[in-house]
Amino acid sequence: MLESHPFEPWLPGNARLLMLGTFPPAEKRWCMPWYYPNFQNDMWRIFGIIYFDDKFHFVDVEHKTYRLDAIKEFLMQKGVAIYDTAQQVIRTKNTASDKDLQVVQPSDLDGMLRSLPNCTAVLTAGQLATKVFSDHFGIREKPEMGGFVEFEFENRKFRLYRMPSSSRAYPMAVEKKAEYYRKMFNDILEK
Repeated sequence: MLESHPFEPWLPGNARLLMLGTFPPAEKRWCMPWYYPNFQNDMWRIFGIIYFDDKFHFVDVEHKTYRLDAIKEFLMQKGVAIYDTAQQVIRTKNTASDKDLQVVQPSDLDGMLRSLPNCTAVLTAGQLATKVFSDHFGIREKPEMGGFVEFEFENRKFRLYRMPSSSRAYPMAVEKKAEYYRKMFNDILEK
């Protein structure tokens, strides 16, 4: 069954970083109707560790959800945009795993970068997101985990960072994942 992306791109005009995953999990796995909606996903815990030294800063433990208003306010303040590399997918095994996603229609990656005049870096979380993005922009050299490669688009220079997946299925402790993300955020957002 063909699925279309359920969320609008989050593209604040001041964004210096565009974060791209592959595609959201099925709605039955959401604890909120926004990015990284699975309560088992660690993305918002990673942000909490890095910026507040508290992995529960954006977590509403009692209700098993996230503090969405606080997340949006924080991302707006920091200049972080979010979307995914796939606009339409087919889940070949009815899971959220990248290996079980067939990308039918990639997202408008050119349009996103054009709409973010201050953006200098793109983060891809996960192998498939990195592949879709790299293939689209003709980036032959894929970044190492935690590293970046440089590329150009319409006379603008960007860095493409590859970060570990925030999914719990990715076998790395959330604190270790946060170390990778912290270095990148320091390079981009704390200038």
